[in-house]
Amino acid sequence: MTAALEMRNITKEFPGVKALDDVTFTVKKGEIHALCGENGAGKSTLMKVLSGLYPFGTYDGDILINGEKCSFSGIKDAEEAGIAIIYQELALAKDLSIAENLFLGKELARFGVINWERVFKESEKWLADVGLKDVSPETRTGTLGIGKQQQIEIAKALSKNANILILDEPTAALTEQEVEILLSILREFKKRGVTCIYISHKLKEVFSIADSVTVLRDGRTIGTYDIAEVNEEKVISLMVGRELKELFPRIQSNPGDVVLKVDGYSVLHPDLENRKVLDDISFEVRKGEIFGIAGLMGAGRTELVMSLFGSYPGVATGRIEIEGKQVKIKNTQQAIKHGLALVSEDRKKFGLVLGMDVKNNVTIASLSQVASGGVIDQNREILRGNEYIRSLRIKANSVETVVGTLSGGNQQKVVLGKWLMTKPKILILDEPTRGIDVGAKFEIYTIMNELIRQGVAIIMVSSELPELLGMSHRIMVISEGKRTAEFTAEEASQQAIMTAATGGRV
Repeated sequence: MTAALEMRNITKEFPGVKALDDVTFTVKKGEIHALCGENGAGKSTLMKVLSGLYPFGTYDGDILINGEKCSFSGIKDAEEAGIAIIYQELALAKDLSIAENLFLGKELARFGVINWERVFKESEKWLADVGLKDVSPETRTGTLGIGKQQQIEIAKALSKNANILILDEPTAALTEQEVEILLSILREFKKRGVTCIYISHKLKEVFSIADSVTVLRDGRTIGTYDIAEVNEEKVISLMVGRELKELFPRIQSNPGDVVLKVDGYSVLHPDLENRKVLDDISFEVRKGEIFGIAGLMGAGRTELVMSLFGSYPGVATGRIEIEGKQVKIKNTQQAIKHGLALVSEDRKKFGLVLGMDVKNNVTIASLSQVASGGVIDQNREILRGNEYIRSLRIKANSVETVVGTLSGGNQQKVVLGKWLMTKPKILILDEPTRGIDVGAKFEIYTIMNELIRQGVAIIMVSSELPELLGMSHRIMVISEGKRTAEFTAEEASQQAIMTAATGGRV
């Protein structure tokens, strides 16, 4: 059988770095083929070559579609060859209707006049194809949740007659229910003969959906396997080049004194009068421990840590004590002054200035440490930047590398470096490993362990129960804004946490 896609000996270089080194990638017709690798392994670069974003002539090697050599000068050429790519960050015009998004750039018009009746009829057909037959094509796209927007992106790709569909980290922002909907849609497309390339760090999804898997490491092809030939541990070892005996290297902790005490803490919704997003929450965190916070999406976890850090707009009541002294935290400056730091769940929006370099991002919250007389000492800034590049093993060409060009895992380390430079007593990590690969996760866990050895208290919010169970010394569960349970590491289990998270009695 002729392969749907062959990429032969693809090499792509950027100044100072070879992103792809003689990569070969073959996908059979009508299969779901997973592409795995650590951040920086070359997955996205390879797909940008395939989708025409990096045009012919900017790389070496050949692309064959159904056995025929192709030379794409741009994205349009790739789309005409039946290739469509859906990125993690969706590319929809939120203020336009679904129908307008589906036909943007390929309007159904005659003599400059759009045939709206035909547009809506065609839109209904494509929406039904992706399980949205009850959604009106006239609906403004921005009013829909991320899951439905993802489905619209797929409908848009199919409306271009795509027969090779590429999904790059498609479930990063989806709920479990939305993930299941997406996977069922892909299984249906497979029955129709659509070929799918599925890029994900979530190996559980890979093993539930994929027929084959190709692993990249350091810009090279490590191997392609039928999914039945490998397991998660094998794929991880291929990705990182070593066996990870313990995915979650939790160390024994000897917690010190209580460093943070929260008592009777309630927070009002910023827009809905008299509605509480948090209701009478109380807990304690000790030096040298990892305190996990569990709960379903919307339970109030992020609102809690943002409010404690002074960055949530809702009015808060209750008592906060740090090292036995009551404090008032009304803004982030006060939070930093009292020894708090927050690595937010959205590092690109709240954690980094993507257009600035590594050293600027690392020092931005601690400018007084690199300034004299109100003027930044650039040599001192470079020294501090290099210090964190070394200690956190940030993969960057130099401290002047623009942060937006780094992989997700290395961006997360830059955010960590920024807050570690403030010398926090309490480090809050909200979804610290979201969207990063297993190797980078392991490195972040190692950094967390080193911090608790130094006596730092860590509060970790995570939607991944194995991560919470594997790294936390104690876990508090929140359901609908209320504390419903607390477990030690020995008492905790996935079942007990989920029961408490759904409001059940433990």
